[in-house]
Amino acid sequence: MSQVIIAGDTSGTITLQAPAVSGSTTLTLPATTDTLVGRTTTDTLTNKSIVATQLTGTIASARLPAGSMLQVVQTTNTAAFTTTSTSYVTLMTVSITPSSASNKVLITFGTNGGTNGDVMHGYVAIFRGATQLFLADTAGSRRSATSVINTATQEQRYYGGTFLDSPATTSATSYTIQVLSSNGSTLYINRSARDTDLLAYDGRTVSSITVMEIAG
Repeated sequence: MSQVIIAGDTSGTITLQAPAVSGSTTLTLPATTDTLVGRTTTDTLTNKSIVATQLTGTIASARLPAGSMLQVVQTTNTAAFTTTSTSYVTLMTVSITPSSASNKVLITFGTNGGTNGDVMHGYVAIFRGATQLFLADTAGSRRSATSVINTATQEQRYYGGTFLDSPATTSATSYTIQVLSSNGSTLYINRSARDTDLLAYDGRTVSSITVMEIAG
């Protein structure tokens, strides 16, 4: 194979090695003062474009711009759930491990519930571990919740909410949706208070919680 050996300015040499090819090929150098990019060198490219279909591999999450969605985790609850607890009890839990402590977690949830007439309120709240999030004004003896479940008849309605959390950790983090009864009367989730096979319009529903890691 042909070689061109160029002596270094102070010492050593640089060898330009022609590849073994059949036929003739042409390598066109730019008509400008520049530095060539190597396969193993660290370079900064300017004024370049790459067709998206030619890209392969994975972009590190740390390289994505702020606001990018990095991962999504969801949990659903299809069980007919009831409680008479006047303290918060867990309806469903989801866990996510943030890739950076500066990233945020967007929480969205939805549940369906009802009461047996206008006899009580059900409260729905978001927790990170044992810490309640998205706190409301609790003047007097008022409770803090993201949603209040109250149906005047034996029916069920949809209740949901969203919250952007800053967990400031790279450890596995659990988020729960918890519910309670205001006075010990039965709160119904994913079903109505009636919940009978005798009526065609009675049905059961699904609750869900979704958490999304957002680049900070």
